[in-house]
Amino acid sequence: MQIFSSFVSSTATFAELSLQAAKAPVDTLTGWSLEDRDPQVIEKFVPLLDWFYHHYFRVKTDGWENIPPSGQVLFIGSHNGGLAAPDMFMMMYDWFQRFGSDRLVYGLMDSRVWQVFPSQAHLVAQMGAIHAHPKMAIAALNSGASVLIYPGGATDVFRPHSLRNKIYFAGNQAFVKLALQYEVPIIPAISHGAHSTLFVLDDIYPQLKELHKQGMPWPFGIDPGTCPIYFGLPWGLAIGPLPNIPLPVPIQTRVCPPIIFERYGKKAARDRRYVRECYEKVCYLMQQQLDQLVAANSP
Repeated sequence: MQIFSSFVSSTATFAELSLQAAKAPVDTLTGWSLEDRDPQVIEKFVPLLDWFYHHYFRVKTDGWENIPPSGQVLFIGSHNGGLAAPDMFMMMYDWFQRFGSDRLVYGLMDSRVWQVFPSQAHLVAQMGAIHAHPKMAIAALNSGASVLIYPGGATDVFRPHSLRNKIYFAGNQAFVKLALQYEVPIIPAISHGAHSTLFVLDDIYPQLKELHKQGMPWPFGIDPGTCPIYFGLPWGLAIGPLPNIPLPVPIQTRVCPPIIFERYGKKAARDRRYVRECYEKVCYLMQQQLDQLVAANSP
């Protein structure tokens, strides 16, 4: 009964926060300002995350000792579970529990979310979401904050179920250049189970793109970048990057040891061959950690 009442109370608070975000002036909570982040909103949101963490996803986690007690880092994550991205929110909960809402961290979020789901974007902007644009990542680092990046973006979060245990960054090396130029360590964040909260069968974006070339308009007038076919709640069978309700699958998250490169600085960031080597190193080490996590959770 206490669990249920806690859920109801937390959901009511979430609904109130969502309503306030929806009513925000159009020129606020745009994701183009670091000032959108609001520790008070974060504190109000944490109880709902707590309920999902302990009672819905039954999260296990390890590796948080790899985060230094002070200073900034670049978190690089593997994106899972569709637009719900449950492992991301569960790791946010762990961060807030360990470091509080005042230790600054910002997360890069696809700009299309602000276009298609403005009310939800306004809410998560108050939790530290900013546009996935180089100038915002640079602004956050210049402010002394840590930054969370999911290099694979939409193609990663909707990758087919057959690739659920694979690191899939789609060749995006921009985060490496950022780490090299600003001389910040990369700390990988991985998870197991989150990409089984829905079942992505395939991505028909290439076919959709071909139809667009022949004159068919993009849905909402926006290139989605991915067009998954998936089984999941609440739709049953869904086509396109539609929002989903994640299935209650146990999730295990891990914060991996920092990745340090041999060379840093602007010159290193401009060295394409070196950037590629660093990118491959990150992918290799993250895949190694993910393989260990999968093996530990296998029957």
